[in-house]
Amino acid sequence: MIDLEENKRKLESLKERYLSLEKTIGKIEDLEAKLKELEVKTLEEGFWNDTKVSNVVLQEIKDLKSKYTGLKGINNTLSSLIEMNDLLLLENDDDLAIELTKNTYAIEKDLEKLEIKMLLSGKYDRNNAIITLHPGAGGTESQDWVEMLYRMYTRWATANGYTVKEIEYIDGDEAGIKSVTAVIIGENAYGYLKGEMGVHRLVRISPFDAGGRRHTSFASVEVLPEISDDIEIEINPDDLRIDTYRSSGAGGQHINKTSSAVRITHIPTNIVTSCQTERSQLQNKETAMRMLKSKLLDLKEKENKEKIEDLKGIQRDIAWGSQIRSYVFCPYTLVKDHRTNYEAGNVEAVMNGEINGFIEAYLKNNI
Repeated sequence: MIDLEENKRKLESLKERYLSLEKTIGKIEDLEAKLKELEVKTLEEGFWNDTKVSNVVLQEIKDLKSKYTGLKGINNTLSSLIEMNDLLLLENDDDLAIELTKNTYAIEKDLEKLEIKMLLSGKYDRNNAIITLHPGAGGTESQDWVEMLYRMYTRWATANGYTVKEIEYIDGDEAGIKSVTAVIIGENAYGYLKGEMGVHRLVRISPFDAGGRRHTSFASVEVLPEISDDIEIEINPDDLRIDTYRSSGAGGQHINKTSSAVRITHIPTNIVTSCQTERSQLQNKETAMRMLKSKLLDLKEKENKEKIEDLKGIQRDIAWGSQIRSYVFCPYTLVKDHRTNYEAGNVEAVMNGEINGFIEAYLKNNI
C-alpha cells in the first residue's frame, strides 16, 4: 500500500528545493519580464547590423527561455501533485495513488537535472567540447583502452542528445586507437564533460595476453571548449608551421582518402593540432585552427597571461600515477572516481555510456 503521507513529505521537500533553486536563478515573473524586454530589443531598428551584439542577446534569450520553461514546468507540476496528494488523503484511489508516486519520482528527476544544469555557470560551459584521447605506455593494451573510452563517450553523447563529429582518428598498430579527436556538439557539452579531463586507469585480464594475466593500462583524456567565432584570439602567422599530408591508415570510414590532411604547429608553445576528416584541405585547416585557438586560450587562462606571445608552452609529461578514475574489471568490478569518491559497480553500464553519476558528482563537488 502506498504511503501518501510519506509521498506528501517528499513533495514538500521537493518544493523547498525548487524555492531554493528559484532564489539562485530568479523568480519566474522576473525571468519572463527580462525575456520580453530582450525580445523587444531584437525588433529595434539596426539590431541585426552588429552580429556580435545580436548573437550575445540571442544567446541570453536562449538561456533565459531554458531557465524560465524549466522552472515554470517544475513549479506547475509540483503544485498539481501536491493538490492531488491532498485529495487522495481525503479519498484514496489506488490507481491514482500509483500514478501520483510515479509522477513524484519523475518530477524529482527533472528537478535534479535542472539543479545540475544550473551548476554550469563557467565562462565556456555552454560551448561544444573538443575531446582528445591518447594511450599511455603499453602498446596494444593501452590503445584498446582508448577505443573503449572513446566508445563510452560517444555512447554517452548519443544518449544525451549530442552529436559527435570526428576530427582525427588514427588506428592502433594491432587493435584499438593511437589517437582520436572529436567534437561533442550541443549546448553545455563542455560544461558536462570538463570533469572528464585527466588520466583514466583500467585493470582487467588482458585479451591480448595468452597467459590470461591481469594488466593495468592508462589513457589520457583532454577536454577543451570549442571557441566560438565571437571570441578573438590574436595569433602571429609567423608563429605557425602548417603542414599538409595525405590522410592514411586503415581507418575505414574515419579517413577521407580524397582530401589532404592539415597539421598546424604553434612554434612558441609546440602545440600541435590536426584534422583529416573534412571534405577539403581548406575545411581541414579551418577546423585545425579552431582547435588551436581553443588550446591556446585554455593555456593562456591557466598561465594567467594577457597575450599569446607570453605563453611558455605546455608540459608534455603525463603523470600516469595521478589517475582521476579507475575502472576495475578483475578481480572485482568497480568504477571509482578518486576526486569525488563516487563509484559504480556495474562496469558494463559505465562502458556503455552511463557516466552521468560521475559527471554530476564532479559538478556538485566543484561548486
